[in-house]
Amino acid sequence: MMLVKSSWQESQTFRMIPIAESCPYVECIFDPGTKVFVIISKTTKQSLHMLPKLDDYGQTITGSKGIKQDRHKIEVFQEFYIEDADAIKEVVEHFAINAKKFDYKSFMTVSEK
Repeated sequence: MMLVKSSWQESQTFRMIPIAESCPYVECIFDPGTKVFVIISKTTKQSLHMLPKLDDYGQTITGSKGIKQDRHKIEVFQEFYIEDADAIKEVVEHFAINAKKFDYKSFMTVSEK
């Protein structure tokens, strides 16, 4: 995987993106606001989600209590959340090909304004 500069919720951060089919993850991103590293794996799982109910024309159906919803099973990618800074560094150093050249640690120490 390769480290790249990115933005997340109006903050500068870093991501890891796959560079080959053999990469084990779809994407990884560091959230500077919560100091959490999110890993989105290629492993999928079934998850129940409430989605707006649609009519024949694709418009949402509303009722007396707002938009009507249906529960659907959706295939989603498994996510992992790492909060420990040392563990984040270990994962990045293990998987990122440019970890030595890219200053990802600076994004982990930036204080919120």
